[in-house]
Amino acid sequence: GTCAFMVHRALHRMHVRDQDGNVHVETPFGTVDSTEDPAEAARNVGVDLYPGATVAKNGSANMTIGSMHTATVELDTSDSPSAVNDFYKSKFPNATVVSAQGNHYSIMSGDKNDMTTINIDSRDGKTRIHIAKITGKMMGTSSN
Repeated sequence: GTCAFMVHRALHRMHVRDQDGNVHVETPFGTVDSTEDPAEAARNVGVDLYPGATVAKNGSANMTIGSMHTATVELDTSDSPSAVNDFYKSKFPNATVVSAQGNHYSIMSGDKNDMTTINIDSRDGKTRIHIAKITGKMMGTSSN
């Protein structure tokens, strides 16, 4: 019963605003924003977007929960996955993880309080780029 009451209260305190393709959702737990504007998506993830790539439909989110902030963007380009990988490897020369398996590439850079991941792969005849940035105190981490 208590769980149902808490969900009921949360739903009634949730506010959604949709303006020109930009959606803002405010909940008691935090906020979620989405955009199809490449400039705003780039600002949110703090990473240069691949030249000529377009933001995929519903491909951008910006979320804050407590002290943790997550921003993601998905991009599409007609360039090869290896060309995209070369571009991002040059942007993150000190990446902690760089892997390649066929046409799938992953780059991970940062530390426990500021992490950026970039995944690149082929999808439907295009190259899909997924960039995620997490900042602030990560859930499940301790200060030890």
